[in-house]
Amino acid sequence: MAASAHHLIVGGQRSGKSRQAERLALAWAASGPDKEVCVIATALALDSEMQARIARHQQDRPAGFACVESPLRLAAALQANAAPQRLLLVDCLTLWLTNWLMPMSGPPDLAAWEAELQALLDVLPKLASPVLFVSNEVGWGVSPMSSEARFYVDELGRLNQQVAQACQDLTLMVAGQAWTRPVEQGRKP
Repeated sequence: MAASAHHLIVGGQRSGKSRQAERLALAWAASGPDKEVCVIATALALDSEMQARIARHQQDRPAGFACVESPLRLAAALQANAAPQRLLLVDCLTLWLTNWLMPMSGPPDLAAWEAELQALLDVLPKLASPVLFVSNEVGWGVSPMSSEARFYVDELGRLNQQVAQACQDLTLMVAGQAWTRPVEQGRKP
């Protein structure tokens, strides 16, 4: 992975996305004596099931990976932790979007979400670090019944497309298997 090359890993739930990202991050770390990995975690531990998921991710995470929690301000976290010798692993865009569009404290602030998304898209080409993004692909099933759920699915699809355009590679995870190809640049999301 080149110093400024970003990579998006998408797939369904339990498809192996995080494990694939960790494998790629371990390969990055092994590529030189000064290489580092920093995980940017976006999850919020709002219930016992999510707390258990977060604990499992922490337990399974390779030793030596630093971790920064950033459930909302992803662009700032990437900027603050970027360095040429450091790979940033964002796990995951899906929960980051959930935090913005489905806050526990009231209605979403859509204007703030749009500003944060634009901040992310603006910072990606300028980062000194390569970034591995993990995200779910949720739009392959039946269209959700509620307008809120349809809005979320649509927004995640747009987010994945926009981030993919800032990446060199895209990996689709299916049943623990990685299918990787270069991103076709210049396609409109």
